[in-house]
Amino acid sequence: MTTKVLVTGGAGFIGSNFIRYLLHEHKDWEVTNLDKLTYAGNLENLKDIESNPVYHFIKGDIADRQLIGEVLEKHFDILVNFAAESHVDRSITDATPFVDTNMKGTQVLLEGTRQYGAELFVQISTDEVYGSLGDTGQFSERSPLSPNSPYAASKAAADLLCQAYHHTYGLPVIITRCSNNYGPFQFPEKLIPLTITNIVEGKTIPVYGDGLNIRDWIYVEDHCRAIDLILQKGKPGEIYNIGGNSEKTNLELVQYILDTMEKPHSLINFVTDRPGHDRRYALDATKTKKEVGWKAEVPIEEGLKSTIQWYRENEGWWLRIK
Repeated sequence: MTTKVLVTGGAGFIGSNFIRYLLHEHKDWEVTNLDKLTYAGNLENLKDIESNPVYHFIKGDIADRQLIGEVLEKHFDILVNFAAESHVDRSITDATPFVDTNMKGTQVLLEGTRQYGAELFVQISTDEVYGSLGDTGQFSERSPLSPNSPYAASKAAADLLCQAYHHTYGLPVIITRCSNNYGPFQFPEKLIPLTITNIVEGKTIPVYGDGLNIRDWIYVEDHCRAIDLILQKGKPGEIYNIGGNSEKTNLELVQYILDTMEKPHSLINFVTDRPGHDRRYALDATKTKKEVGWKAEVPIEEGLKSTIQWYRENEGWWLRIK
């Protein structure tokens, strides 16, 4: 029997990569993509599969209760919620869209799933809900939530709603928390595509503060593979960390991209740090490896070279966006 999957936010960076991955790995699955098509949602990301007979698109907002009811009453086996406002800087400027989509939208999806049913609801979250780490250690799934930006707070709130719906109603919810993604189709306001595209355009590269903020990086296909395994082997009620085990300072990352693209470090432009900028994130993905058999496979050097090549070959895609 065909497995029917609803992916919300599937026209965004990670969601579009995930849909493409699912359709490649599961030929007998049917995927519906519901996306509001905000500034970061782009149907060009899925142009190569738009004619696939088992792929369907619905334009809509996850916070629209009537629409979500109409969609979910068709019954889906699995719902994977990528839909989110996700750029920290934008949340500092105006947190309202983050509350509307990340919190209210998630609650609408949970309530709709409770009413119409599903075998599994997967909430795609972020390592940022844990807050900032010191120089050592990693966040585990048992680490307390301590978000420091409006974006992170809205995602933490959504996670708590998911846990509450599982505990109160028995809703089969799994939460995944991933480190920083990079790869094809990432919106060029993010650090890696911004760096690559600015270099191509001959522009300087803004780096916050001293550039020593540390992030754990993961290639987007590794993340997609982790979610796919969690769909099949994960346990409802659980949280799974998905870490790339590739920590770099922002400065190291930018310098590596400059070196790979044979450009001088003088293109780096240090700018005023953003408010409340977390110093370090790092995830312990031991549980995910043990329970679903996943680990990151793409070394950051290899992933970055592939990403640089993709942006060089798809200049038309990002130029229209920038």
